[in-house]
Amino acid sequence: MRADIVALARGWLGTPYHHQASLKGVGCDCLGLIRGVYAEACGQPAETPPPYSRDWAEACARETMIEAASRHLTPVDPGAAEPGDVLIFRLRPGAMAKHAALLSGEDRMIHAIEGATVCEVHITPWWRRRIAAAFRFPY
Repeated sequence: MRADIVALARGWLGTPYHHQASLKGVGCDCLGLIRGVYAEACGQPAETPPPYSRDWAEACARETMIEAASRHLTPVDPGAAEPGDVLIFRLRPGAMAKHAALLSGEDRMIHAIEGATVCEVHITPWWRRRIAAAFRFPY
């Protein structure tokens, strides 16, 4: 199942970044990528988030992304995350978590980030320090 989830995520590679979107090959943001892979892997759509601005996490001062992931995915210790698991990041120390990626290998992840297409990258020390939570798809 893990390899299947990674393969599904790789199917999104090259999808242009588009805020609030979740359409493979057309556009997605980091949340849209995870929602799209979830829908393909689980056979049902993930919950539809309300419209959100780029600063939504700061505006609401809640761990909205972690709360939503907890409703659909199984929390795992970030140090025990394996390929196919979802990583959630805090982009700044003390900030709300608001970036998500799918772990695709021991030190690799697939993610959507503004200014780029969905890509598979190394998890550099910069990214590793910012992991706030990890979750596993329901099997």
